[in-house]
Amino acid sequence: MVTLLTGIAELTTNADAAAPTATIADAALLIEDGRVAWVGAAADAETAVAARDGGRLSTFGAVTAVSRSEHLEVVDVGGRAVIPGFVDSHTHLVFGGDRADEFEARMTGTPYAAGGIRRTVAATRAADEDVLRSRLAGFVSELHGQGTTTFEIKTGYDLTVAGEARLARLAAEVTEEVTYLGAHVVPEGAGRDDYVDLVCGPMLEAARPHVRWIDVFCESGAFTAAESERILRAGAAAGLGVRVHGNQLGTGPGVELAVRLGAASVDHCTYLTDADVAALAAGDTVATLLPGVEFSTRQPYPNARRLLDAGVTVALASDCNPGSSFTSSMPLMIALAVREMGMTVGEAVWAATAGGARALRRTDVGQLAPSARADLVVLDAPSRRHLAYRPGVPLVHRVYRGGEVIAAR
Repeated sequence: MVTLLTGIAELTTNADAAAPTATIADAALLIEDGRVAWVGAAADAETAVAARDGGRLSTFGAVTAVSRSEHLEVVDVGGRAVIPGFVDSHTHLVFGGDRADEFEARMTGTPYAAGGIRRTVAATRAADEDVLRSRLAGFVSELHGQGTTTFEIKTGYDLTVAGEARLARLAAEVTEEVTYLGAHVVPEGAGRDDYVDLVCGPMLEAARPHVRWIDVFCESGAFTAAESERILRAGAAAGLGVRVHGNQLGTGPGVELAVRLGAASVDHCTYLTDADVAALAAGDTVATLLPGVEFSTRQPYPNARRLLDAGVTVALASDCNPGSSFTSSMPLMIALAVREMGMTVGEAVWAATAGGARALRRTDVGQLAPSARADLVVLDAPSRRHLAYRPGVPLVHRVYRGGEVIAAR
């Protein structure tokens, strides 16, 4: 079956390198075998359809909401906007417990500290696997319902060999983008050197069959630059791609380390020096900004305008986790980026789609161009501007992944 989406008031493709935030007005999009086959003006759609497979496909003429022939389904989206599916390149979705009390305390003045991670570690270790799997399924449904079609999941909430392997295995049941984060914090009672040895050795070996990436929390209160580099090099030697948590709580070595090691992404980037910005601009490491963290911790928002003006590739992600950003909403990330971080709506949507794909080194998602996977969101609005203009309003009308509807309302 081939599907034609027509009646698109505004189509964001991310496919024009010369104008990455441009849109097509009064557009149509053709899907075949789960991939984008054609995009363009609605006036050209009938010609595009007729040209497929030597005219095998029926022409469509006037349509109401949905019309079908033997080979073609036509869906009129009724003057709504269409954007690529969101690519959330930073989440922590496999965990037990709850830390709502910490959030409430922060709202009354208690500062955020990384030590709260150990509370989630204890709760996760105690959680039954079926409970973790069921909770994870709920989060995945949440993501899909808000337009996220590709997402990464990190381990890091068990910090034992068997436990990190369990979290990686569960994450791999729902996404191909799994990150080993045994280097989240040093667990209670462990010696630093012994724990780094464990992360680089038996724990890495146990998690390796289920993961694509390795990450480290290179931050005051977590891991030093030397420890982080050793861990990342061990992961790279095992064939994993490199990611870094860096510069969240203050300036530090995370960005420099990420760029020097060729990391796909350095995430947070809340506190950056001029040298950090210059290094990011000169390399190909994506700066992934996580504004949900700043919303939840009352830290200053990162300055996205500074990065964009310097030529840095920027992504937006949710960092959905129980401690510092318990939201799975990429539309919220866009609204915060526009309101608080100096981004235009077009830049924020690009960062939440194509930027996330760059952070995962993916070319098949984050854009709507011929041969890309047909992952897209139909918004219940005439323009993507409404993602920032109407924050908190559920604007996702329908979500396609690989050409199939995975969420609708």
